[in-house]
Amino acid sequence: MNKKRILIIDDDSRNIFALVNTLRAKSFDCLSCLSAEDALKLLENDEHIDAILIDMMMPEMDGYDAIPLIKKIPLREKVLVIAVTAQAMTGDKEKCLDAGADDYVSKPIDVDKLLLALSKI
Repeated sequence: MNKKRILIIDDDSRNIFALVNTLRAKSFDCLSCLSAEDALKLLENDEHIDAILIDMMMPEMDGYDAIPLIKKIPLREKVLVIAVTAQAMTGDKEKCLDAGADDYVSKPIDVDKLLLALSKI
């Protein structure tokens, strides 16, 4: 069985470090990008990404702008995109889903909720 490959997009390397360690311990293969711009370039060239975890609040291009661009990349229309946000304000989940995310988790991340969201791949 091939490991599921997760792309983590977050401008904070500490968040990436924590997510990569958590997901690798659960037998996922992980890639990471510190910006949405870098992630878009990677997604144009890497054929095997099963899911994307994207921080919604990043400088330059945030997740709200990046998700629709990700979904326009050929063969990425159906990739599982999970929005990750620290805000957890009323309406945030709906705003993330309206931007094209398939699911939503808030920080600090509940690993069980994250694994449940990733079970869709």
